[in-house]
Amino acid sequence: MDLESLTIFARVAELASFTQAADQLGLPKARISTAVQALEAQLGTRLLHRTTRSVRLTPDGEVFYERCKVVLADIDELGALFQQAPAALRGRLRVDMSTSMARDVVIPRLGEFIAAHPLVDIELSTTDRQVDLVNEGFDCVVRVGKLADSELVARRLGQFRMMNCASPAYLAAHGTPITLDDLDGHQLIHYSSTLGAKSPGWEYFDGTRWRFKPMRGNVTVNSAQAYEAACLAGLGLVQVPVTANRRLLARGELVEVLPELVAEPMPVSLLYAHRAGLSKRLQAWMTWLALVLAPQLVAPAE
Repeated sequence: MDLESLTIFARVAELASFTQAADQLGLPKARISTAVQALEAQLGTRLLHRTTRSVRLTPDGEVFYERCKVVLADIDELGALFQQAPAALRGRLRVDMSTSMARDVVIPRLGEFIAAHPLVDIELSTTDRQVDLVNEGFDCVVRVGKLADSELVARRLGQFRMMNCASPAYLAAHGTPITLDDLDGHQLIHYSSTLGAKSPGWEYFDGTRWRFKPMRGNVTVNSAQAYEAACLAGLGLVQVPVTANRRLLARGELVEVLPELVAEPMPVSLLYAHRAGLSKRLQAWMTWLALVLAPQLVAPAE
């Protein structure tokens, strides 16, 4: 079992493709296949299920892949142990966050991290879907909202303050709501990660607890981009993080309404798989990302 075999196997597992792994590693596809077969023979177990259309990990392959990632991270860290310059950090980072966070906050400042660590390659995934950090090979993900129970390590970064918005065209057609009761004459754009269900309604704090006021609405969406587009199209009111819509407010494309009846702040967390064995590059990335996001967040209420 050698470093090249482990690297090849890990890349095939992450990409679910022998061809893509060969392209990324700059090796012949035959060499990729031979290395994985030799590794399986050495271990005495099948690591990958192969068909003409797909490549996926076996149960033994999943266990081996998790250990393999730790070993490769340790080797990378060992190689940089005696190098003092920040540029000594090298390797690949696969990270995931929402599209609006990447577009509006992280990517505009990403050049700072690249300048400090030019040998680190970043694969940035942006999606509203909750990716499987372990099985899809992510080093860390940023999650907005309450977390489900899991074995992942969660680092709380803060909260997104919320606001209520509508387009000028919508307000011209339906009027501007001033009180909670005014919402009876308005449309809410519903957001649901699972289509077929609607949101509980308009969220607000009644002075004692967070409550929902049921509201009608003709449109339900399951992505932040569609939520924003529906609001811009004048289809109803939305409740969104301030950060996600600051640029639209500045341009007058959206207008804030009912500032005293905003939704509960949304927690923002950084998730990763292990406390131990974190590579130096991942530690550097998480430290930098927390600093970049900090001005956009508020501290949780005591």
